[in-house]
Amino acid sequence: MFKELNPLLHSELRLAVMSLLIGVEEADFVFIRQQTGATAGNLSVQIDKLNKAGYVEVTKTFKGKMPCTLCKITPQGVNAFEEYVEALKTYIIKK
Repeated sequence: MFKELNPLLHSELRLAVMSLLIGVEEADFVFIRQQTGATAGNLSVQIDKLNKAGYVEVTKTFKGKMPCTLCKITPQGVNAFEEYVEALKTYIIKK
């Protein structure tokens, strides 16, 4: 039986963001943009959606005079990501 895939994480860019954040303590916006190849505007919208869902914590700060946006996956985000991966396995692993 196939498990339902979380529609919030099923987006390619949001899944990429979560995949990056699951392996690090935190990442800045520029790093995430470089790794995903997304435009700044699109990435900003997708991070905002993850933040509103409680999956990502966003902290805005400065490095010198330059603004810096830091993203960190939340415990709720870790759970959602792990559930998504387990659900995805039901589509690709034969029992």
